[in-house]
Amino acid sequence: MGLITLFVGLLGFRLFHLQITEHALYLAQAAGQYGKFNVIPAKRGEIYFSNAKSGGQPMLAATNVNQNLVFANASQMTADDEELAAMELAPILGLNAADVLTDIKVGNQKYLPLKHNLTDDQSKQIQKLNLTGIHLTPESVRLYPQANLASQVLGFLGYKGDDRVGQYGVEGGFQTDLAGHDGVASDAGTETGPVDGNDIYLTIDPSIQFKAQQVLDSTVQTHGADSGSVIVVNPKTGAIMAMANYPDFDPNNYSQVDSVSQYNNDVIYSDYEPGSVFKAITLAAGINEGKITPQSTYNDTGSVQVDDRVIKNSNPAPLGTQTMTQVLDESLNTGAVYVQQLLGQDTFRQYVEKFGFGKTTGIDLPGESAGNLSQLNNAGNIFYATASFGQGISVTSMQLIQAYTAFANGGQMVKPYVVDKIVHPDGSVIQKEPQPAGQVISAKTAATVSAMLVDVVENGHGKQAGVPGYYIGGKTGTAQVAYTDRAGYDPSRNIGTFIGFGPVDNPVFLMLVRINDPKDVKFAESTAAPAFGDIASFILNYLQIPPSR
Repeated sequence: MGLITLFVGLLGFRLFHLQITEHALYLAQAAGQYGKFNVIPAKRGEIYFSNAKSGGQPMLAATNVNQNLVFANASQMTADDEELAAMELAPILGLNAADVLTDIKVGNQKYLPLKHNLTDDQSKQIQKLNLTGIHLTPESVRLYPQANLASQVLGFLGYKGDDRVGQYGVEGGFQTDLAGHDGVASDAGTETGPVDGNDIYLTIDPSIQFKAQQVLDSTVQTHGADSGSVIVVNPKTGAIMAMANYPDFDPNNYSQVDSVSQYNNDVIYSDYEPGSVFKAITLAAGINEGKITPQSTYNDTGSVQVDDRVIKNSNPAPLGTQTMTQVLDESLNTGAVYVQQLLGQDTFRQYVEKFGFGKTTGIDLPGESAGNLSQLNNAGNIFYATASFGQGISVTSMQLIQAYTAFANGGQMVKPYVVDKIVHPDGSVIQKEPQPAGQVISAKTAATVSAMLVDVVENGHGKQAGVPGYYIGGKTGTAQVAYTDRAGYDPSRNIGTFIGFGPVDNPVFLMLVRINDPKDVKFAESTAAPAFGDIASFILNYLQIPPSR
């Protein structure tokens, strides 16, 4: 009796443990074996453009709307139903009837999606047909109300298999933040609620972005160029106010591009030999090291021999005694080589790396290139000499922007960023703060180089970048393009760049304009510089910056 009582007691305890204590666990396991789960989709976070004006309202850049999906339930259809459906649906969906029929005949399945994102008109036409086995169901669709505006910054929401995921830009780089977590419910009664995605507010100002794209499009087309890009940044914080590429695309119709390369943000993805815009970096190093002043002189003979090579200026005519300010004004390669040789290889390379070249800036967008300084690993003076005026090394436009923030910000570089804040569904906010990227030169050197860059716009090759009533500092760069299949440079191709900031006494913007391979003119002073001036004039007026002269 004692043993029987003990056995019954243990059995009762075990049954209590299984049925009461572990009830939820075994219910879930049972549901997993024979039950049905329904996904409760999370709402994807929205994306907003900010407003650079004080008190300006943000603008919606990416949101969610419901649009119908048409699908076939083949288990409800006969062969005649399938053929009729394919014939009737094909012209409405813009598809081939044979392809639609093939999709329907995949198998006796209850859910065969035929087309996503139907228009209202398409949905109405399908409803009127009342086809057996053909159904409509609403699904959440990503909508970009501003179409092509900042498309490479935004990226898009596309399909990978049956899953919609962010690709490229902010949509791809912040996929986890935006997507949230889907919930789940089972027919056994268990449910886990969804966690909606976070909203993201960008530093991009839509008005400045629109102007940048407008001027860029016009400039590329006027000069028959292959492509181009523009970046506008607040040099004191690193906040990017505009980032434009041509050609761009409409993320609402992202498949309608000539090449998938249009998805790439060339501002950070594409590196190139920058040409003479790099001379400001070389001269800043020389000034900071006390090797030169703006008034220091050298004798320009139009060319200089380094190792077994001869380096020439774009205009090889000898100019005689030239100051360092004139080196920037006239964009003299020989002057940049002179300063680099005063610095020596080790010191020159240290400054190149301190200015952030050869590594990524760490901007909060995917796909950033680090550029290439490998030429400086080669033995020989020639590699350092050509690097002094921006050839033989490659950089990104974003690296140049970060480097030039030092001139506009008292010698202190700042890290560029495009996400201003992330807002959680509960209203809590993660506010992004400006991050310094190193004091690379003294404040005095920065002010000195800034004054020299003003002289480039006033008296040098940058005149067309000027804005009446303001002191603008900047530098042109016309870079040769290396052959892809052999050594040397293609004489028929060039890349024109202008980078500058203003007003110089209290900069509110720093901008780079890059025009790739214009067909009608050779130098950046005729392509990138005028585009810079046009956009700069708009920014100063838009931000209501009073004239300083």
